[in-house]
Amino acid sequence: MAEPTQHPTVADRSRLGNGMNDAATRADNRNDLIRADHQSTGLQYLVWIVLASWLVIVLVLGARGAFVVPAGTPPYPIAIGVVAPLLVFLAAVWVSSAFRRLVMAADLPLLTAVQAWRFAGFGFLALFAYGVLPGSFAWPAGLGDMAIGLTAPWLALILARRPAFAASRLFVFWNLLGILDLIAAVSTAAVNQTLATGAAGEVTVAPMAQLPLLLVPAYLVPLFFIWHLTALFQARRLALSERS
Repeated sequence: MAEPTQHPTVADRSRLGNGMNDAATRADNRNDLIRADHQSTGLQYLVWIVLASWLVIVLVLGARGAFVVPAGTPPYPIAIGVVAPLLVFLAAVWVSSAFRRLVMAADLPLLTAVQAWRFAGFGFLALFAYGVLPGSFAWPAGLGDMAIGLTAPWLALILARRPAFAASRLFVFWNLLGILDLIAAVSTAAVNQTLATGAAGEVTVAPMAQLPLLLVPAYLVPLFFIWHLTALFQARRLALSERS
């Protein structure tokens, strides 16, 4: 005798529909993650291309003497070289959500560790000793950079062990000091250049407008500045998340 046909109940149809919706949602989420990953990878390549292009532009303009100005003249070309990359970075963070996510996902211990390169500020003191740079610029710029460079590896090590350290006042204060050192160095150089008389034998910051020293104010200073800003952005986000 044939068994009666069982028709699916309303509950069965509801469970089936929910299962299909869940599967579709998971598939959509998976596709979104794949698209986001591809977008992030493409954006990273674009950032590397921009950094390389920026370096080439500085080298080409520097070789042509585009950053050199007469003694007693404010160093406007170098000022543009310092400020323009910072404005581009801040505008990209403000306008592009994808770039903002990339900044917030940057490896904070690594960005902190690379600040150790600033210990090379010792070179300013050496150039002062050889009469290439004035002491009014070399001493504050050199000692400030050396202080940040000397402490950077230790803070990077702490961050690697305790990521929550990024929200600490000490880490924020250190990054603010790093930014203040960069601003002070650029400002001191600008004042020195503006007050220079061009007298024979006068030691000025003019070599900073020529290669290879030009790479410091026109490339490395904005780059270090951007890394400090990235660290502060991440520190602020972490601090807000801990409060909520």
